Amino acid sequence: MSEWIEPYTGLTFADRAMTVESTVEHRALSTCGIDPAVYGTTVDPTTFISRAIAEGVRNGVHANGTVNMAQRLVQQAPLRLDEPITVSGRILDVSPVPRGKVAISETWFKAGDGQRAVMAGRRSLRPDPDKAGVRGAGDVAPPVVSDVGALKALRDVTLTPEMVKGYDSEAINPIHSVPEAAIKAGFRAPIIGGGMGVRYLMAEIWKRFAPRALDIEVYFRRPIFWDDTVTIRVDEQGGTWRAICLAKGEKVATEARINSVSA
Repeated sequence: MSEWIEPYTGLTFADRAMTVESTVEHRALSTCGIDPAVYGTTVDPTTFISRAIAEGVRNGVHANGTVNMAQRLVQQAPLRLDEPITVSGRILDVSPVPRGKVAISETWFKAGDGQRAVMAGRRSLRPDPDKAGVRGAGDVAPPVVSDVGALKALRDVTLTPEMVKGYDSEAINPIHSVPEAAIKAGFRAPIIGGGMGVRYLMAEIWKRFAPRALDIEVYFRRPIFWDDTVTIRVDEQGGTWRAICLAKGEKVATEARINSVSA
């Protein structure tokens, strides 16, 4: 992109035809240590987090240095690998905050019949380089998980720089793979992309429920560095999963409220 534009409220992305290639998707899952067979021929909806960000880039909105704060994924029907998809998106709001700007966007992915199938909604911080060290990114949603220790531990995930760099091979945002870029953004080392963390949560949901439809709200509370170990924990009550998270010790790093899951 020769010239970047500043995101603004009401910016609409041009509709575009695309596919989620099975080879690309299987590589991403395998890089995370997730068996692609978990999803069969359907698309892991998590992939639409990064693809929505990429759609903004295609429409001139850079992603360098941006930090994912919250994400909503709504799947009304599954999409299939290697089949035609139409993507459309828009920026709903851009507001100033002490640390820079916060942008809220919504991107829809439609099946070949034109019906909306998956929505990826994003709230992201666009830090101002001149305000490094300044705190404040707008209103913070209340915690989903109040007591990490009360949740059921499913398994541990140990990350490595090779995994994180491999997952972010398209290099949309260098804070996930370039130490200097991460430090400039205020982190001690590269952090995993929000979508990479959600991959682990979604895989556990799929292994347990294999849903046709779902609605989850994800919040990124603490950075997960490329050499961290995190524990996947779930709030299970009477066979129903209310929340799932990646925890660093007794602190939540990424958490998701599970609004609905249906077969």
